[in-house]
Amino acid sequence: MGRRRSFLYVGNAFAVVFRAWARPIAFLLLLLVLLCFGTVVAVFAWPQPATASISGIVTDTDGPVAGALVRVQTTANHTYTTEDGGFTIEGVPSAESVTLVAWAEGYIFGWTEASGGDDDVGIELHPHNRVDNAVYDWEPSNNCGECHPSYDEWLRDAHSQSAVNFRFLTMYNGTDVEGNRSRNSNYDTGLPRTRDPEDPYYGPGFKVDFPKRDGNCAACHTPMASKLDADNTCGWNGCHMQETSDASDELPDGVSPNEAVGVAAEGISCDFCHKIGAVNFYTDTVLPDPLMPGILSLTLYRPKTGEDLLMGTVDDVARPKDSFNQLHRESAFCAACHFGVNDETEIYNSYGEWLESPYSDPDAGQTCQNCHMPEAPRLTSRMESLVQTAAWLEKASGRTLPAGLGKLAERSQRSYFVYPEKGGLFRELDQIHLHQMPGAGDELFLRSAISLEASAEVDGAEVVVNIVVRNTGAGHHYPTGSPLRQVLLIVRATDGSGNDLDLADGEVLPEWAGDVAGFAGQAYAKILRDTLTGEEPTYSHWRMVELVEDTRIPALSSRMGSFRFALPEGDGAGVPDGVDIEVQLIFRRAFQQLQEWKGWTDPDILLASEGFQVQVAPDDDR
Repeated sequence: MGRRRSFLYVGNAFAVVFRAWARPIAFLLLLLVLLCFGTVVAVFAWPQPATASISGIVTDTDGPVAGALVRVQTTANHTYTTEDGGFTIEGVPSAESVTLVAWAEGYIFGWTEASGGDDDVGIELHPHNRVDNAVYDWEPSNNCGECHPSYDEWLRDAHSQSAVNFRFLTMYNGTDVEGNRSRNSNYDTGLPRTRDPEDPYYGPGFKVDFPKRDGNCAACHTPMASKLDADNTCGWNGCHMQETSDASDELPDGVSPNEAVGVAAEGISCDFCHKIGAVNFYTDTVLPDPLMPGILSLTLYRPKTGEDLLMGTVDDVARPKDSFNQLHRESAFCAACHFGVNDETEIYNSYGEWLESPYSDPDAGQTCQNCHMPEAPRLTSRMESLVQTAAWLEKASGRTLPAGLGKLAERSQRSYFVYPEKGGLFRELDQIHLHQMPGAGDELFLRSAISLEASAEVDGAEVVVNIVVRNTGAGHHYPTGSPLRQVLLIVRATDGSGNDLDLADGEVLPEWAGDVAGFAGQAYAKILRDTLTGEEPTYSHWRMVELVEDTRIPALSSRMGSFRFALPEGDGAGVPDGVDIEVQLIFRRAFQQLQEWKGWTDPDILLASEGFQVQVAPDDDR
């Protein structure tokens, strides 16, 4: 009875507490419901602000500017000026001032404040410099970091490392990562010496083959390493011997990546990209001139001392010396440095591969920027659930929300490319692009563009493994870029004890595949041969080379393979009940032999894998 009574006392106490709190809790819940209901009602019933049109004219120092874009800043509300420079924008709030920004090709932005109902608004445009100033002093990128969140992204991007990338520098100089250097090859004399197995070797290098020339590597990797004109083919191609340049007042020295110091060591900097005005293509083609790599195929707009000009993808910036450039939204922007030819042999051509793919369709395709500089929201609000609720209310009602809720809804759909405390404005997400451009160093990005399918069946005394590898997301070949890269498919079939079954029919990986050479599988790579020495594959793509084969997978294409493994022979005792199948797809930054010479330690990246077991019937049932 004592135990029962104690439970009774506890139950009574709980009931007392519950009755004491039930009424206020119910009251609070009722208030919350009423508040939510009232908010929804208020949203749908909230009076909308009065709007009117704004009319005006856009001029320059010579008079009206026809075809100029006029936009209500940070909105989709825009128009274009007529032949007489006039414009009218509808639907502008009458009770508050907005910023109107105007732009036309060859001009920096002009802007003014106006309100709905104004009919005599004037905006004046001023042309930006159209003559490149080669002696311009490049701005360090950390200056941009004071205002732009994208600076930290750029620091993690391969473009910011192009001048100091250890793979690039060790290949250029013929060294390993410790600074040990291979001896000169005599390749430049036309009589390259045979490499002595007893002689220390640290891999190939441009300067090992051409110790007295600088080559054209700087034209893409360190374009700020010299103040030469952007079209100075002699200097940027670095084809003349140093003695020749030293003896002539007419020939400039070549540009060496080893001389990239200070701002030049930033590789492809913020200031460099945003000074690009145009990409120049070879006559009657859609590709740059093969003899004009990198900076040689670019039109730069470096301003005079004391002036500045920055071009980009946003067309309504109310800041002096800024301008819009449609090129920065197009794949052509990338062409100059992502297309390389040695003599008549194409070394890399990501841009041309894109051109030949369905992704280049102007209506249904995607640009390089769509994949490598995707939209990157940068919200500052920490009240995400409230922000999203406000956005839903605005969308559901189709009406402008009350001031407080409206700001939250706006933030849920917008972001910024300048810190708010620096005057940045919230913008549509399609204007905010990631500057940590994912590529060959991003495992998730690599995996997202490739797929692997594998199946197997028993066919008599053999197990047949069928595979399909698809390039599902890369707008160019997979892999692309440097011909040192490769993707390897490895197929294994083992019995219950882990013993490999013999391959009866199917491809095997080549000798250059290193530790997986001879395994059943396929290699997706671009293989070049040195036409003078016969080395195959050659890693020295600056030499005279020829294409041996290109087994990479084009955009939206696939490679299939079938591999037949022999089941063990015997009276049945040695035949396994099941065969384990393992299929792997790996990515390598460079040929394994080259990595060993150079001391590179980049691990293989597992792109995809499949593992399963195939049941094997007894001999009598097969």
